[in-house]
Amino acid sequence: MNVKVIQRQNNETGYSGYVPGHSSSSSNTSVNCNGDSTNVDCSGTTRTTGTYTAPRTISYSVTGTTLSLLLPDGRVAVVNCVSKYKLKMDYVNRRSCRMPLVDDVQAEFKGKDAKLIWTTSIDGKKFDSETYKILAVLDK
Repeated sequence: MNVKVIQRQNNETGYSGYVPGHSSSSSNTSVNCNGDSTNVDCSGTTRTTGTYTAPRTISYSVTGTTLSLLLPDGRVAVVNCVSKYKLKMDYVNRRSCRMPLVDDVQAEFKGKDAKLIWTTSIDGKKFDSETYKILAVLDK
């Protein structure tokens, strides 16, 4: 599904954070026109409705990269990724989690995981991805 990154946090030491506020609105317009090919009279109305969700402090303590994702239905998924590592011989091979620098990403939710996929090229043909752990899904 298409989601929007509304908050990014990244630190290799422990931190706690908050989910930012967000708003949404929708408008419906009705237009009535009468006349002929030389004289047209139009009138219209627009009705706009909106919602606002205030910033919320939530209690979590994590390391690594944490993202707040605005879901299509207005809920917010908070996801986290810690550094990846593989033991090789007698040392640790470690890399930081990849973090999307764009706001619009694709998310595949499966169990407790969220795989994020985003474009990394100008022509939109190259992608990057990372799997995050779901910390919470907050109501609207």
